[in-house]
Amino acid sequence: MKTLLRIVGAVVICLVVLLVVLRITGLNPRDRTPGLWLTGNVVTTPVADWSFTDQVPTIKVQTQSWYGLPHSVTTNCLSVNGQLYLTSVYPAGTSRAWDENVKRNPKVRVKIAGNLYDGNALLVTDSAEREAVLQARLKKYPKLKTPENSTVNIFHIVG
Repeated sequence: MKTLLRIVGAVVICLVVLLVVLRITGLNPRDRTPGLWLTGNVVTTPVADWSFTDQVPTIKVQTQSWYGLPHSVTTNCLSVNGQLYLTSVYPAGTSRAWDENVKRNPKVRVKIAGNLYDGNALLVTDSAEREAVLQARLKKYPKLKTPENSTVNIFHIVG
């Protein structure tokens, strides 16, 4: 019994040390591989105009998972009328972890060119707003097609 407790204790200590190291160093996502904490320069001043993202092909977004650790992914971004939007496209009947995380807890952190911005990701349901974002998506990403029978979630990032 003492041996089992020592093994379990050693495993728990190793996991805690690993999480502390990852918290300090971050674990940014890479391409299609998700990560944990995003690292960068935290920007605390509100952004009035996100149109500078028109020149940025992809950004990182960090959400909070149901099990307590952050979950970060790389995604595309759009600015419409100076507002920041993220899109998530996936086959109907499935879901993406970060979408589910945002629907449960809208607090997100986005990383753009080494800077971190905190905000809330609100699901866009207004049809006119959705259409404007989808048109901006077609313009910014002309080669990016939306497969038939896909779910398209659009999130508006607000301060």
